[in-house]
Amino acid sequence: MRKALLVSCVLALIAGPLAAQEGKQYRSQGYVFFAPGLASPGGHSFLHFGGGGDALIYKGLGAGAELGYIFPSRSAADGVGLFSANGSYHFRKLPSGKLVPFVTAGYSMLFRSGVGNLVNFGGGVDYWFRERTGLHLEFRDHIWPECGPTHFIQFRIGLSFR
Repeated sequence: MRKALLVSCVLALIAGPLAAQEGKQYRSQGYVFFAPGLASPGGHSFLHFGGGGDALIYKGLGAGAELGYIFPSRSAADGVGLFSANGSYHFRKLPSGKLVPFVTAGYSMLFRSGVGNLVNFGGGVDYWFRERTGLHLEFRDHIWPECGPTHFIQFRIGLSFR
């Protein structure tokens, strides 16, 4: 886990300065998503939906938060809230400006009648098909170390807006 986070951070820091800057730059963006996934161990399927936002602080470095609801696919009533606070890096300087890859990692908290502390990491791409609207595709893994560890592996599909 630590190696994956370290590699992601190093790649993000190295790749940013290597690309040329073009086009209008936005300082923040929001997103909404729907995510089917699997919990491991056990292979139980779940669904997750939510939304959040990122503020770009310095070049591609950002900070953000999101709020969602995650539940077993067999019963929406058995779900819990999921809050995340993350750092991110957006590779905004690619020549086309339409495709913006990103990596993210941070803290997550499950909540219902109690709380659970998790860490998360992931990455994906925003494809901006209009100046202010895009397709959001992302892989994310929320890891609950106190429970095994348990992984909540998901593929997110959604909309980004700025």
